Amino acid sequence: MTTKLTKKEKEFCALYVKLRNAREAAALAGYKVMPQINGIRLLSREAVAKEIARLSRLESAVNEAAAGFRRLAFGSVSDAVRLLDGERENLEEMDLFSVSDIKIPKGGGMEIKFYDRQKALECLAQLETSESTGSAVPFYKALEKSVDFLSGTPEYSSYGGDDSDEA
Repeated sequence: MTTKLTKKEKEFCALYVKLRNAREAAALAGYKVMPQINGIRLLSREAVAKEIARLSRLESAVNEAAAGFRRLAFGSVSDAVRLLDGERENLEEMDLFSVSDIKIPKGGGMEIKFYDRQKALECLAQLETSESTGSAVPFYKALEKSVDFLSGTPEYSSYGGDDSDEA
């Protein structure tokens, strides 16, 4: 039998994940009388422990997504440029995280597709906004947008190759 948490208990869980302090989380969630005791009592409940674990996993996912978007938005493309210059001996050591696709056209040259830095910044801003407001709904929307971004068509950066089909 699963016990539903009240709004106040859910607030405690969210605050506890953020603060990692039972007394402070209980006081801020509205448990004004004996917040220390109420915090400990809440932590001992299975439903509360499960919600805290769930929120902790979400927080971890947000942190991972934010790290990836920071890397896309602010990462260097110098290794991709080295790749264009024909430097392929140390391919495994190159940081090509921001590269979405590499094509070698029939006419020669190389076409490198990068993820859109502006979209990465927008996704990062959404993740950080949802984190600062403590709202789960914007978090899910930001993750959905992130998935759309990663599966969408990134911006092209073309170098070399046969340009005969361009106007």
